[in-house]
Amino acid sequence: MNIRQANEMVKKIIIKGKEISETSRPFIVAEAGVNYYDIAKKKGISVKNAAKLMIEEAANAGADAIKFQTYKAEKLAAKDSPAYWDTTKETTKSQYELFKKFDVLDEEDYAELAKYAEKNKIVFLSTPFDIDAAGFLDSMVPAFKIASADITNVPLIKKIARNGKPIFLSTGASTVDEIKNAVKTIEEEGNTQIVLLHCILNYPTKYEDANLGMIKELKKSFPDKLIGYSDHTMPDENMSAVVTAANLGAKVIEKHFTLDKKLPGNDHYHAMDEKDLKKLMEIIKGNRKVEIPKELTKKLVGGIKKGFFENELMARKYARRSVVANMDIPKGAAITEEMLICKRPGIGISPLDMNKVLGRKAKRNIKTDDIITFEMLE
Repeated sequence: MNIRQANEMVKKIIIKGKEISETSRPFIVAEAGVNYYDIAKKKGISVKNAAKLMIEEAANAGADAIKFQTYKAEKLAAKDSPAYWDTTKETTKSQYELFKKFDVLDEEDYAELAKYAEKNKIVFLSTPFDIDAAGFLDSMVPAFKIASADITNVPLIKKIARNGKPIFLSTGASTVDEIKNAVKTIEEEGNTQIVLLHCILNYPTKYEDANLGMIKELKKSFPDKLIGYSDHTMPDENMSAVVTAANLGAKVIEKHFTLDKKLPGNDHYHAMDEKDLKKLMEIIKGNRKVEIPKELTKKLVGGIKKGFFENELMARKYARRSVVANMDIPKGAAITEEMLICKRPGIGISPLDMNKVLGRKAKRNIKTDDIITFEMLE
């Protein structure tokens, strides 16, 4: 087998019988996230039933997959974890408080939702935000998503890679070198089934910041990988951003999904609803023609910035992880892996440098949930 043939094999991924390749139509993921919480509140139903309603609507609209987010607040964010989103849309100013509010489903609930998705003939996915979630979701999902903010979270990336399933890796707020390092980390665990999702980690993303030209740049930088797009722009009547991404060769398209774009909160106002999703599926399948003005296409493609935008700096600082104390660590104790966890915000030692912490001794008493700094270590 020559290199070209090997690359072609890598660039063909099958998820629940659905092919993702350079010759397939884009695989469409409706990102439900935790939007079921606000829908449940509005409709006066349980969050689980609201999630099921979202599954039904996404399936009826024709999406290939619906994706949720799985986390426990105390494993995701330190108590002191400032917001990085638009607080005029989502007024909660602490990540921990916001995630605690949404932290309402457990392992059994996700298993039930996975079965319900199968019943509705739509692929069930969920992004794990901690190692335990990556463990129990393995029996429920045919592929994994790694969020942009976790592109430097080496312990989580390794855990997900070892599950041996296809990985959608979002690249928002990242440099090309950071993407290469994450890909290398996955491949060193024996997993080459990677789809890189171009993304701008800013809510909402302005059309002039979408930088969709990066889709082709990623194809050049990673010729053996499939490239997709995770979108945070405001949807218009032609679904212009995601359609342009598809025209540029994105083979996976992920967009936030809601049943009501007028609901308060971070992930409703820039999401697509079931009408938008139906329209998108018709366009993607070639059953509806749309004309996207050349000037708008030019704006969306952008000047092809290969690094991150200034408006992603807050996400890099607060949505990425730091090495954090997982328990009280007494002065003089040698630091072991069990004593540490990676949590937001990213203002301390990066998970990339966790090996520089292991084996060092604590210079002083370190409390549970303290963000570790080198000044604390001998």
